Amino acid sequence: QNRKMTINEIQDEIIEEFAEFTEWMDKYQMLIDLGNDLDGLDAEYKNEQNLIDGCQSRVWLQCDIKDGNSDALITKGIIALLIRVVSGHTPKEILDTDLYFIERIGLHQHLSPTRSNGLLSMVKKIKAYALAFNMKGE
Repeated sequence: QNRKMTINEIQDEIIEEFAEFTEWMDKYQMLIDLGNDLDGLDAEYKNEQNLIDGCQSRVWLQCDIKDGNSDALITKGIIALLIRVVSGHTPKEILDTDLYFIERIGLHQHLSPTRSNGLLSMVKKIKAYALAFNMKGE
């Protein structure tokens, strides 16, 4: 009975985890911890093609190995959440799903405009990769 969770179930789980904290500093701490747990990206993937535009810190997203890397731990924590949400799902599932957890946690209001833009760029890039992989698969 080990059914794979849907993207929305994972998003709801994340929203619940963040709802346990009332203070924003605690939410940031959780993101920082998640960022610390992420392994860095191999140097070979740190190229212009994988660089995300609009991020304050340099962020690379290599979608086939489902990993991102950033100098800023909060950004890294958000990447860890994104990876958790989309990991193991088909490109079609990713394309068909609205990634609403970022907004529901309230992250948008608490990020600087540059970080917020970087985050949107990451989501766009994930969707773009998913679209490319999905078209290859058809």
